[in-house]
This record gives sequence, structure tokens and C-alpha cells, in this order.
Amino acid sequence: MMNRLLLTILFAVTLSLPAEAASRIKDIAMLQAARDNQLVGYGLVIGLQGSGDSLRNSPFTEQSMRAMLENLGIASEGGRARAKNVAAVIVTANLPPFVQSGARIDVSVSSLGDATSLAGGTLVMTPLRAADGEIYAVAQGSVIVSGFSAQGQAETLTQGVPTSGRVPNGAIIERKVEASMSDSASLVLQLRNADFSTAVRVADAINTYTGSRFGARLANEEDARTIRIRRPKGISYARFYAEIENLMVESDGPARVVVDERTGTVVIGNDVRISRVAISHGTLTVRITETPRVVQPEPFSRGETAIEPFTEIEADQPDANVALLDGPNLQTLVSGLNRLGVKPDGIIAILQGIKSAGALQAELVLQ
Repeated sequence: MMNRLLLTILFAVTLSLPAEAASRIKDIAMLQAARDNQLVGYGLVIGLQGSGDSLRNSPFTEQSMRAMLENLGIASEGGRARAKNVAAVIVTANLPPFVQSGARIDVSVSSLGDATSLAGGTLVMTPLRAADGEIYAVAQGSVIVSGFSAQGQAETLTQGVPTSGRVPNGAIIERKVEASMSDSASLVLQLRNADFSTAVRVADAINTYTGSRFGARLANEEDARTIRIRRPKGISYARFYAEIENLMVESDGPARVVVDERTGTVVIGNDVRISRVAISHGTLTVRITETPRVVQPEPFSRGETAIEPFTEIEADQPDANVALLDGPNLQTLVSGLNRLGVKPDGIIAILQGIKSAGALQAELVLQ
């Protein structure tokens, strides 16, 4: 009963959707010019309560600390620092499109050395660079850590990841990325999931709208991911895209089954079909029991007491039934899998066997 309930939960969302669900263009595609840029930097987190890097095992932390003090005009020559309240970290962030100088973004902080926790620490001013080597933001602020670690003499308890955290609004943009679209004569849309059918439907939906609004067909699909749209005269770039981004389009995609063997998760797409096959699924259990017996000699004989080996072998194969499975639609397929009454790992093995037999009309993705 629990297995059937689990499978029902896994596929409930998919079964409740229609065969083709309409989506807004803004949800299935994005502007080519409106892309994020990744930033990275190296910095120090200070103010830790004895949970920082051990400077003997992390020499780069000590070098960074000395360099920071020298930049602040404090001499640090001679002797070795033994502070345990400093940790070297890598700071990462995503620079959103169209952001201007002075705006703030969130940053992620991850320990680089052997620090045990970043809780209570403060990130010192850290420049963030892009792939071109230029500084686009500077991060600083208190680190928020969701995990914690507690340690005693005989036991250690760790929940979450205390060696990584976030600094909300911790970075200030110092330089914007030039992505002006006002001088562009066309817009380029990129589908999040490449598909020729979806690209054609997006172009047709835009052409239907622009034909009635501007009297011209302005969209043209270039490949399975790219749609190029000419911008009409007399309207701004932002206003034109705001008009077309809410158009509804029925997205499409290949039939696919995604299997995660580590967690036992099975996700079956709506268009997956299975040809008629017969499946036998059962678990063979063999038990071998050794029970030695003591054999006594007959009375008044000259025999000796001996131990005689005795082996008992039992074979059991419960639920080894043969079932017919035919999936002309997703609901029939899921009902057939539920009738087998197997666990998710058994469902995974069955799907792999059906794929090997050539009866699974879909792509099987193993993670």
C-alpha cells in the first residue's frame, strides 16, 4: 500500500496537467541580451568564535591576514599568528542584467580552509571580478549561516552546512554591464528547453499578434532554440517586449523518463508510451542454515560420540507474478506500474528492462 501511495504522489502533478499546457513566452524563453554574469572573489571572514582556519594547515589564511593588516597600515612582521577567529572564503554572486551602479545583490560565502563554522562571522571588503578580470562589485557584511555544529568529548552533532552562508544585499555594484538594447533592430529569444515545435509555435504566436497590432509578421525561428524578432518602428524596446512576453504558447518536448537511482525518484513525462510487454518481477531469497547434530553411539558399542553436519536450504520467491503492461497514455502506464506493487527501486529496474527490450518509447535519463 505504501509503495502505491508513493508512486501516486510522484506522478500526481503530471497526471493533473492536460496533455499540452499553455505557458507564457517569458516562462519558456529568455532574451539573449538579458543574461546574468557570474562574479567571484577571495576574502576573509573575521569574528569567528574559535571556529576559523588553523593557520598551520591553511598558510594562505595567514598570508591574507598579514596582507590585509599591512594595507590598513598595521605592521605584522615577526612571529606567527595563532588566531582562530579568521577563515579564508570564496565569495560568489550573480550579476543580474540591466543592473546599475549602486544597486545591491546577495552573495554566497564558502569556506576555503579547514574552518568548522562561519556562524557569527563578518565578511571583510572583498572585490568581486567577472571573467574579464574587471571588478564589478564589492562585498562586505555579516554572514548568515543556516547550519550549526556542536562538539563534545565523545560526540559531534552537525546539522546543515555551517561552512557556507549568505550575505543578503552584501555586495554593492560598482560597474554595470553594458547591455543597452535601445539601438538594436531586433530581439533574440532563446528557449530554455530547445525544441523545434516550440520554437515554431512561439514564432507563430508572435506573428499572429504583430500581424494584427503592427500589420507585419516580425518573428522568424532560426533553430530549435532561437527566435529572432524585428522591432517595429515607433515603439521602445522594453514596451515591445512587454507586449509579447505574455502571449500564451503550448510548449512541447521529447518524451523522457528521468531516474535518480540514489534517491529512488522516478519522473515520467506526459508523452511517454510503452508498448505491450509482459513483466515478471519478484525477489528470490535463499536461506542456508547450518545445524550440526550430535550423534551418540548405540548402547554397549565401542563407537564414539561425533558431530554430524546438517544443512537446510530454503528458497522463497514472494510476489513473483507476471503482469501485462501497456501504456497508451500516462495514466494507464502509472496504473500498470502501481499494480505490480513494487518499491521505487523495482520500478527503476523495470523501466531499464523495458528500455532494453525496445518497448519504452521515450528517452531514459539516468542520474
